[in-house]
Amino acid sequence: MSVTIERQGISIGRAAEFGHHEWNDLVERSPQATPFHYRESLAVQADHADADLHLLAGYKGHEPVGILPVFEKRKGGMSMAFSPAPGLWVTYLGPALLNHRKLKRRKRERRNKRFVQGCLDWVERELGPKHTQIRPGPDYRDVRPFEWNDFEIDVRHTYSVDLTPGEEDVLMSFSSDARNNIRTDGDYRVYEGGTDEIRTIISQVRARHDEQDESYGVTPRFVTDLYDRLPEGSVRPYACEIDGEVAGGMVALEFGDTVYRWQGGAKHDHDLPVNDLVDWAIMTDAMDRGIENYDLVGANEERLCGYKAKFAPELRSYYTMETGTAVTNALSSVYKKFR
Repeated sequence: MSVTIERQGISIGRAAEFGHHEWNDLVERSPQATPFHYRESLAVQADHADADLHLLAGYKGHEPVGILPVFEKRKGGMSMAFSPAPGLWVTYLGPALLNHRKLKRRKRERRNKRFVQGCLDWVERELGPKHTQIRPGPDYRDVRPFEWNDFEIDVRHTYSVDLTPGEEDVLMSFSSDARNNIRTDGDYRVYEGGTDEIRTIISQVRARHDEQDESYGVTPRFVTDLYDRLPEGSVRPYACEIDGEVAGGMVALEFGDTVYRWQGGAKHDHDLPVNDLVDWAIMTDAMDRGIENYDLVGANEERLCGYKAKFAPELRSYYTMETGTAVTNALSSVYKKFR
């Protein structure tokens, strides 16, 4: 049965029920979307998280207002809603607005508020979750409608390198040790690979987490599925080869004007500055393609900030919104199994 929520001129429901636009068309038209918003990416996430996917869209007449993919998981008879899906180390997802930049402040805020309220009403009516967690990217700034709906707001941080000045100016903005590492001489090769490199990079990161007795929810299969199903160029695995072996690397993601430093950078035993060389290769290739930003994906772990900060990035914030975490101790225990 088709269920649509009407919220003061905005209709919210499953995107397919409107029939106005293809989902990926909406994704590519939103300045707040990420590569994880693509339909193919969402299907992979749902599969690997063992979750049901609901693709919500909002319209004002035939004009798209926003999108929100929601993953539903059930455990012990309880429903929980997530965006992004839990356990996969997907950094951002959540709502992404369309056609809002043309509006003046008052109308823009009102539209965002009505869209969010309509989505939350739909989720409550159709899913009835005991816990909801939503984490949009840094470009989705106005999270107050969630706060007004009794969500707890947790401020998180990431770094972003501005690539628009060009290769020489970007390099000269780095710390001296970063510049020296990038200019180092040695017998190595940094290149963009494919599924073999993905498997090696993710396995290296998993091994590093195992050494530290830390959980790591990303699998080579998950990332190779993304590589195979997303549009060409969305997933870019970079590897540094030394003496015929992959010493390290990074799986970068690309969407719009941004490339994301997603998974990789495991600690290694080589004398060469592998991670610096890989990061610089990602940046220079991105500049050649006209990409404007390099999101270093996270500035929350103190021990990692020193490495990332040497690239002279801008500190940016994003938000995790949660509600229902204190419903019962049992529910909290169940939720932790999803993280």
